Amino acid sequence: MPARTTGDPARVPAAPDLPTGDAKTARVRAMFDTIAPRYDLVNRLMTFGLDQGWRRATIGALGLPAGAVVLDLACGTGDLSALAQRQGYLTVGADLSWGMLAANHRTGSAVAQCDAGSLPFASGSFDGVVCGYALRNFTDLAGSLAEAGRVLRPGGRIAVLEVAAPPSGLLRLGYRIWFEHAVPLLGGVLSDRDAYRYLPRSTAYLPDHQALRELFHQAGLATVNRRLLNGGLSQLITATRTGLPA
Repeated sequence: MPARTTGDPARVPAAPDLPTGDAKTARVRAMFDTIAPRYDLVNRLMTFGLDQGWRRATIGALGLPAGAVVLDLACGTGDLSALAQRQGYLTVGADLSWGMLAANHRTGSAVAQCDAGSLPFASGSFDGVVCGYALRNFTDLAGSLAEAGRVLRPGGRIAVLEVAAPPSGLLRLGYRIWFEHAVPLLGGVLSDRDAYRYLPRSTAYLPDHQALRELFHQAGLATVNRRLLNGGLSQLITATRTGLPA
């Protein structure tokens, strides 16, 4: 797997093929606009359908009462929003990509096109925030987590689903072969080759779990817990808003 960052949690790894700043924002937006029509299909195939169980676990981790208002950050086509609505939550979706929002046919959810680093919502607007497989796509990860913390009310909950890697053994080897070689081929056949070649490389944007935990703390989030799913194929990070936003 590409190396994770260490030390400064906001540091982006130096890699000539991984853009930063405005160039990253533009690339991510264009990429998701392009792959939106077949995004759900490729997701199901490349995870063998396991992603649906991981998304259910993400919604379940909120532990909020029915009627809670939940922001689906980087909502994409709305999988998490749909599951949250089944749980009795009211949902609002936000995504950088207009193409993804146009492919979002989930009912009962208002959506907004915006950057995660500058959310158009008042402080303390939401009881919960969920985010699926998007941390590595945020241009300003620290700022985006700070914004997620800002829009949460005190005591509000956040649940973030992201890629991981099995810690050791044959599962890790199989994961690397599948994720780094087979997934780009599959994505190239069904969707966009360049986008699904970028996907494995984009994990280099993720800080290691200790540095990521520190970013959550800096965003005003406490009781940060990390759980590996299916032996480490994905990770689920949960936290609670402890007080008023700074």
